[in-house]
Amino acid sequence: MRLYAPGAHLVSTRQLGQVAEALTHTVAARGIACVYGDPGHGKMVVVHQALRLLPRRVPVHRAQVGVKPALPQLRAALLTAFGLPAAHLTNRTDAADRVLIEALKEPGVLVVDDVQRIAAPELDYLRLLVDASTTRTSLVLCGAGAERTLARAPALASRVLTRQQVPRLDASQVPGVLRLFHPLWDAVADEDVAHADQTCARGNFRAWAKITSHLYPVRHRDSGKNVDRALLAWACSRPGPPL
Repeated sequence: MRLYAPGAHLVSTRQLGQVAEALTHTVAARGIACVYGDPGHGKMVVVHQALRLLPRRVPVHRAQVGVKPALPQLRAALLTAFGLPAAHLTNRTDAADRVLIEALKEPGVLVVDDVQRIAAPELDYLRLLVDASTTRTSLVLCGAGAERTLARAPALASRVLTRQQVPRLDASQVPGVLRLFHPLWDAVADEDVAHADQTCARGNFRAWAKITSHLYPVRHRDSGKNVDRALLAWACSRPGPPL
């Protein structure tokens, strides 16, 4: 998501620790993980951070898929993730499959984001690839509703070693997380943050990032202006309520 909030930082949260623990185990077992949660809870941010925290760094390949990709489009996304010549191999089914199976022999992690976009037959193609006896690459399936998507592909779902939900921020977490995220929150009263969270953001980190982006230029123009409840209400109204 694109924001205008210079000075913002990545934040290590309890949710990050949970995902890091789940992925460490899954990668050690060369298994499959499903990371899911509602939109705006920061799933991909914590997945990328967690993979950087693995005890031993392993190659990470990220597949970007379109909406309801047909098998050639999914195959192309996987080839691209491994740095392979997708344009040359996409429509050469046997050759592409051999190349992908060869790539999966190497220890590493394949992250498929927005897995909820993929239909059941194409998910089963992923299952066939990771079922190869030579596969040593772990598979991380991530997305809003990813756990429901896997229910439509029971053969793949049955092979998932770890399911990890990324929940919304607890109300008690929000003030501390925001102060780590951006310094403009340092002087904001906890009770005003709590009110905005209860009435608007509801623990959705993406919503808080948007609110921060709207507050930043106001404070940048007038550093003496307090972020009070009225200004917070205005900032909350700009993006609308989170989903």
